[in-house]
Amino acid sequence: AELEHKINEYRGEIERLQDSRYSFDSIKTQDPKMEYLKKLGRKASESNSTVLILGESGTGKEMFAQAIHRASYRKTEAFVPINCAAIPNELLESELFGYEGGAFTGAKREGKPGKFELADGGTLFLDEIGEMQYHLQAKLLRVIETKNIIRVGGNKPIKIDVRIIAATNRDLKAMINKGQFRQDL
Repeated sequence: AELEHKINEYRGEIERLQDSRYSFDSIKTQDPKMEYLKKLGRKASESNSTVLILGESGTGKEMFAQAIHRASYRKTEAFVPINCAAIPNELLESELFGYEGGAFTGAKREGKPGKFELADGGTLFLDEIGEMQYHLQAKLLRVIETKNIIRVGGNKPIKIDVRIIAATNRDLKAMINKGQFRQDL
């Protein structure tokens, strides 16, 4: 009964996460620059490459991320958004990578999957990636390179198949020059 309850809980979470509401058709515009961006987004959706969306706050970066996901072959899988600025830095690592039971005070006994595991087969949208701490940037780069994650407090690699779409309103080139953002990421 407890296992069935957990399965239903995860199923509900996955269904909620799959709710990507926007497609390229729902992004209405007559602006030629925006039409060009939609064309670029459609092209990006045909590949499995990591995508970085740059733009000011309120310009629809998440709409574009959802549209790219919905136009991709991953459209039937989860779209998992996480705002890197909205989660305290101490918690962001466990939110992204999950944790093993007893990994820290207050951790669930059975552990918890992170956003990467929930997005397996689908898309992970890292909003406000410019706010991510430098040490987590290194871990993210490792995930991109190896396609494996390790839960906080764990030592067993977990194979994942996740497309990453990231967004920021920050000037990443300036942050790289100041040593605040990894150039290789």
